[in-house]
Amino acid sequence: MIQPIYLYGSQVLKDVAKPVDLNDKEHIAQLVTDLKETLAISEGCGLAAPQIGVSERVLVVDGDVMTDVYDYLKGFKRTIINPVVLEESNSRCEYNEGCLSVPGIYADVVRPESIKLEYYNENLEKVVETFDKFACRMIQHEMSHLDGVLFVDLVAPIRRKIITKKLLNIAKGKVSTRYKSKLK
Repeated sequence: MIQPIYLYGSQVLKDVAKPVDLNDKEHIAQLVTDLKETLAISEGCGLAAPQIGVSERVLVVDGDVMTDVYDYLKGFKRTIINPVVLEESNSRCEYNEGCLSVPGIYADVVRPESIKLEYYNENLEKVVETFDKFACRMIQHEMSHLDGVLFVDLVAPIRRKIITKKLLNIAKGKVSTRYKSKLK
């Protein structure tokens, strides 16, 4: 079911999400379905459970919407449950990020160039996988949501100062989105 996306200023986006109970298969299946359907209608490339009001460590990414810029992302889709970073590269890279929970704001964020993750897929199979390039960026961005961190928390202080008024307006509900959104 399509869910509203929680916006900047909502408490659920600041909380550290708890691991999802892998024995609750029905709940996980519904949560993954909700995430995928909500992501599809919003036209984003990733969505984490806290963004739909569920403080659990589950995220989905879909690179197909980015293939006009990154053709290697065609068919790149992942459901990532209870992820754990096993390794991250020392080398960093900078990309311009945006977020469905922070509509209309984009900023450069520095993150590790690659990461190695252990996670469960939607079939609840344990997976160890290394990600790089923009796939890595999408996953790291969504994993930050699981830790109560938004991309705007990671921008340079001068950029943060520039966007403060826009952030305050979002937190007051003075923003429009093309998808169902919520502030709580």
